[in-house]
Amino acid sequence: MRVEIWSDIACPWCYVGKARFEKALAAFPHRDQVQVVHRSFELDPGRAKGDVQPVIAMLTKKYGMSEAQAEAGEDNLGAQAAAEGLDYRTRGRDHGNTFDMHRLLHFAKEHGRQDALIQILYRANFAEERSLFTEGDERLVELAVEAGLDGDTAREVLADPAAYADEVRADEREAAQLGAGGVPFFVLDRKYGVSGAQPAEVFTQALTQAWGERSPLKPVDQGDAEACGPEGCAVPQHG
Repeated sequence: MRVEIWSDIACPWCYVGKARFEKALAAFPHRDQVQVVHRSFELDPGRAKGDVQPVIAMLTKKYGMSEAQAEAGEDNLGAQAAAEGLDYRTRGRDHGNTFDMHRLLHFAKEHGRQDALIQILYRANFAEERSLFTEGDERLVELAVEAGLDGDTAREVLADPAAYADEVRADEREAAQLGAGGVPFFVLDRKYGVSGAQPAEVFTQALTQAWGERSPLKPVDQGDAEACGPEGCAVPQHG
């Protein structure tokens, strides 16, 4: 079974939702037969690469809330994250463009390190004092190496604005086609969609339902024909 997760590194509910989903997945009896793929979704795609601002300021401007309301929201998110065993800095974080991070995640996918990198990026953004947005490409290269990727190649990817850009845009178009207006958005076997950072119990129910309703392979009966199997290949006997 295949689970695709549309998310953004700047999305706190994606950070929390991933932990809740993984809690459900860890207890799922068929865990080893579930493939998880992370898809790109930018919450702020129009933001210029160098346009970085404090999260609280971003929230007050974007959503028209007061500073007190923004801080209360961050406190609530901090409590939700803590309940999942996640570190979360409720003050002092900043916000910026995540396009390069998504490009790097597609690079990581090719090398089987996508899940490791996205978790490291989440940690760096939500739990660490160093900014993910103001230190330039070298900060991302450092995190890519931590995820098990080659630093020089990661640096080359980041230096080329076209590298994996089409893959990011394709993910975002697909999200729109699937009706995903926000993230996290979980798609199970292209049959079921789960929106938001739902409780682990909801993910357990979704996994169980999707697994139980997988379509069995229906053979087309066209008579016997030669084939290869564990014992080898049948050799036609000619009279």
